[in-house]
Amino acid sequence: MDTHDLIEADFDIDRRELQRTKSRSRVRGQKATELAKAGIETPPYDGEGDGGADEQSPLLPPEREEDKEKPTWEEFADLPWYKRPSIFFVLPPFFLMACAFGGVITPKLNLILELICQRYMSEKQLTDPTFTMIPVHFGGGDNSQCRIPEVQSAVAQFTLWGSLIAGLLSAITSPKLGALSDRYGRKKILVFSSVGTILGELITIWAGTYPENFPVNMLILGYALDGLTGSFIVAMAISNSYATDCTPPARRNVAFGYFHGCLFTGIALGPIIAGYIVKKTGKIVIVFWILTSVHLFFMAFITFITPESLSKKRQMVAREKHAKEYEKLGPVSEVLPAWVVNLRSYNLLAPLKVLWPTGPGSSPAVRRNLFLLAAVDTIMFGVAMGSMMIIVIYANYMFGWESFESGRFMTIVNSCRVFSLLIVLPLLTRYVRPKQDASGKQKGCDSFDLNLIRFAVFFDTLGYVGYCVAMTGPLFTLSGAIAAVGGIAAPTLQAALTKHVPAEQTGQLLGASGLLHALARVVAPTVFQGIYAGTVKHYPQTVFVCLASTFGLAFGMTWFLRTNVYFDEDKAAEAAEQPQDGTYFPRDEGNESIPVIGSVIAAFAAIAAWFGLSSAS
Repeated sequence: MDTHDLIEADFDIDRRELQRTKSRSRVRGQKATELAKAGIETPPYDGEGDGGADEQSPLLPPEREEDKEKPTWEEFADLPWYKRPSIFFVLPPFFLMACAFGGVITPKLNLILELICQRYMSEKQLTDPTFTMIPVHFGGGDNSQCRIPEVQSAVAQFTLWGSLIAGLLSAITSPKLGALSDRYGRKKILVFSSVGTILGELITIWAGTYPENFPVNMLILGYALDGLTGSFIVAMAISNSYATDCTPPARRNVAFGYFHGCLFTGIALGPIIAGYIVKKTGKIVIVFWILTSVHLFFMAFITFITPESLSKKRQMVAREKHAKEYEKLGPVSEVLPAWVVNLRSYNLLAPLKVLWPTGPGSSPAVRRNLFLLAAVDTIMFGVAMGSMMIIVIYANYMFGWESFESGRFMTIVNSCRVFSLLIVLPLLTRYVRPKQDASGKQKGCDSFDLNLIRFAVFFDTLGYVGYCVAMTGPLFTLSGAIAAVGGIAAPTLQAALTKHVPAEQTGQLLGASGLLHALARVVAPTVFQGIYAGTVKHYPQTVFVCLASTFGLAFGMTWFLRTNVYFDEDKAAEAAEQPQDGTYFPRDEGNESIPVIGSVIAAFAAIAAWFGLSSAS
C-alpha cells in the first residue's frame, strides 16, 4: 500500500468518525427537545438527512389536542351524567333551602316577640306589685298585650344586634370560605355553610319547646353560629362558584339567574307554607324542625349525590398559588413576630385585593372594571336589603295596607322578578347574545353583558322613582313590578365579575363579593330605615328619593365599564416561569391602593350609619 492509499484510508476513517459524532449530537439534541416538550414524540432519526426538519419547519412542534388544557366546564364531558357536574345537581336542594330560609323569618320573629314580651311582663311585675301579668300565648293566639312601644322597641333592638353580629361575622368568614373552596372544592364549603344554621336552629328549637324557661339572649349565639359559617350569603356565593365551574361564560348569567329565581321563589313560597303549617298544627316549633331537616337533607344531597365541580388538578394549582403567595411573607417573619404576620392575613378588607389585581396579566382596565362591577353589585344588593322592610311599612302608613294587601303586593312583585329571571333572561341570552368564542377562554364582558346591566339598573331606578310619585296602591304595585324587572342585574353582574379573573380565583372573587354583601347587609338597613324614621312626619317619600338617587349613581357607573377586558393568564404564566432566588419579593405597584380603597369604604359606611342613626333619633 503506497502513501496515497494510506492518506485516503485516514480520510475515510475521519469522515466516518465525524458522521457518527454528528449522529450522536442529533440524537442528544432530539432527546433534549423531547424533554423540553414534556414528552411529545418526534420522528426518530434514521441516520440520514436532517431528521425530517427543514427551513420551513416550526421551531416548536404543533400542540396536540389531548395536551391542551380544557376549560373547567369541559373537563368532565366524558363522564356519565351522574358524575358530571351540573347546576341541576345543586338547584333542587338550593330551592328547598331557599324555601326554608324564607319560611323561618316570620315564625322566628314572632317567637322572639313572645319571648321578649314574656321577659318584659315578668320584669314589670317584679318592679310594680300592682301590675297584673297577662300570660303570653306561645305559638299563636291573641297577644295584644305585647303590642306596646316598650316591647316593640326591645324586639327591634334585639333583632338589630342579631343581624349586626351575624353580618359582621359573615363579612369576616365569607371571603375566607370562598378562597378555601378554590383550594379544596365547592362541596365541602357548601356543606359547612349549613352547619352553623343547623346549630343555630337547634337553639331555636330549644326556645320553642321550653319558652317559659328559655333565656332569650341565647338566641344571639344562634345568630353568631350562623354568621361564622357564612350564613345564606356563602351558600349563594359558593353555589354561583359551582355554576361558574360547569357553565361557559356566555351562559353564566342564565345559570346565576336560575339560582336567584330559586331564591326569590323560596322567599315568596316559604312564608305561605310556614304559616299554613303553624295554622294546622298550632305549634311554631314544627317549622324549626322542618328547617333543620331541610338543611340536613341539603348536606346529605351535596355530600353523596352532587359531583364535585373542581378537579383535583385545579385544586392543587390553587393550593400551590396560595402557598407561593404565603411564602412572600417569609422574609418579613425574620423581623416581626409570627403573630404579627398572621394578623396581617386576617385583615377584614384584605380579601378585596382580588378586586384590584396587580402584576403580570392585569391592567388598569381590568382593575377599573372589577371595581365598578363590584360597586354596582354592592349598591344593588344594599338597596334591596335596605328597602325591604321600608316598602311594607310605608305602604301600611300611606295606603292602610294590612297583612293581606302586603302579602298580595309581595306575591306580585316576586312573581314578576322570578318571571324575569327564569323566562326573560334565558330568552334574551339565547336569541340576542352573540355566539360564544370557540376557544372557551375568558374574554371579559361583551356588549350584551353591559347593555343588559344598564337595562336592569335603569328599570330599578324607574321603579323607585315610581314609588316616590305613586299616590295610590295600584300605582305603587305597578312601580314594584317595574322595579322587579331589574332583578336580572344581580346574576348578570356576578357572571360578569367571574369573566375578569382566572378560573382558580372564582371562589375567592365571589367570597370578596360576599364580604361586600355582608357589609351592605349591616349598613344599608340602618341608613335607610334611619332616613325614613327621621323624615316620615314631613315628607315620607324622602327615603325613596334617596334610594332612586342611589340607583341613578349605579346607572352612571355602568357607563364607565369597558368590553373585552380580562386578566391575561398567558402573561401571568410566563412571568411565573421566570427564575427567582426566593429571597426578595418586590412590592406590587397597586397593592397600596387596597388599604386606601378599604379605608374609604369603611369611612363612608361609618358616616352613613351615623347619619342614619342620627336621623332615627
